[in-house]
Amino acid sequence: MEFEIRKNRGPGGGRNMARERAAYFLLMEQGYSTREAARIVGINLRTGKRWRNGWHSPPRGQKAVPPIYPVQGHAPTPAEELPSAPSRYLQEHDRIHIADRLREKASVRQIAAELGRSPSTISREIRRNRRPMPRGGFSYQPFHAHRRAERRRPRPKTGKIGQNSDLRDFIQDHLAMRWSPEQICQALRARFPDRPEMHVVHETIYQALYVQGRGELRRELTRSLRTGRAMRRPHRHAAKRISRPVKNMVMISQRPAEAVDRAVPGHWEGDLIIGKNGKSAIGTLVERSTRYLMLVHLPVGHTAIATRNALTTTVQALPRHLWRSLTWDQGSEMAAHRAFTVATDIPVYFCDPASPWQRGSNENTNGLLRQYFPKGTDLAAHTPEDLAAVAAELNSRPRKTLGWETPAERLAKLLATAS
Repeated sequence: MEFEIRKNRGPGGGRNMARERAAYFLLMEQGYSTREAARIVGINLRTGKRWRNGWHSPPRGQKAVPPIYPVQGHAPTPAEELPSAPSRYLQEHDRIHIADRLREKASVRQIAAELGRSPSTISREIRRNRRPMPRGGFSYQPFHAHRRAERRRPRPKTGKIGQNSDLRDFIQDHLAMRWSPEQICQALRARFPDRPEMHVVHETIYQALYVQGRGELRRELTRSLRTGRAMRRPHRHAAKRISRPVKNMVMISQRPAEAVDRAVPGHWEGDLIIGKNGKSAIGTLVERSTRYLMLVHLPVGHTAIATRNALTTTVQALPRHLWRSLTWDQGSEMAAHRAFTVATDIPVYFCDPASPWQRGSNENTNGLLRQYFPKGTDLAAHTPEDLAAVAAELNSRPRKTLGWETPAERLAKLLATAS
């Protein structure tokens, strides 16, 4: 089809494009794709889709435009005839055909072949839209089925959280306690095992927080999540760290096998979280088997000597059999690792350069700690009592990797066994 694109469409842009609009729908009726018809007529693809599907939410000052295809109950004009290809959704005439063939005892596969649909589409349609009968059993009534389908179709729909105030309150209360969505979902299943309406998956909680227009959870609760972001972001590779040479390092490849499989408790991972301008820090120690956390107070800086002295004091808080090794990155704060080993008899192993996953439990915990100690703040302002309170709160959270036990519970079992 040849169509001459007007060079000057006059004032108003798309408001005076009656010829282009008519030619666009003529091409669509002849079997051209949306993209091809838009190219021939000389319009943007988005404009063509808007002509075809309507514009239900136009910018302020403009009127909504109905779709070119009529709604139920409106007799189509010749220009509004449906295309010959089957619609994405079952239409009323499809449902009438299904009802007729069901009365003739046709199989679902036969009906699907006649309508050019998948057998699962037909079986799902019958299952979802059939009508229970007073004396038992079900009956598929096409007009009733079509009305039910039309009522379900409008978007957006209210989610499960928005429909259940008890569920919403439980989630909001635990988000305020800085529980992760996955921890909340597991707690719901444990607390309400016989109430499926109180069960959700963690993605449902994330969508209730981040998807605009739902409003099922208070948006400010995103600050209680580990990232604290107001918008979701894709995962990115961890930034590579600069290797700082430490003398006489014993690499992680020489660490005992019992530390690798986490079968024997007492092997720890350590690191620092750094404060504003790199002038303050807090030491973090995580036990690999129980995920138990200890925080190290560094009031006089994080030099090698200060870090050695603080670590030496901290490890004395637990029995000696719970300290078998310590794994650290190649930060300069561990330059005095030999002196630490002499004072405590705890060997120190170092990760490979730019390999934070070799201390995965510690890296994960450091991310959790940033909810309490944000980047760019002065960490020296926190007292030992503050650090103990934060560690106690994290150690009382259930962990998926521990079968939803808490690190404190796991450590208590170890201490009880040893005694």
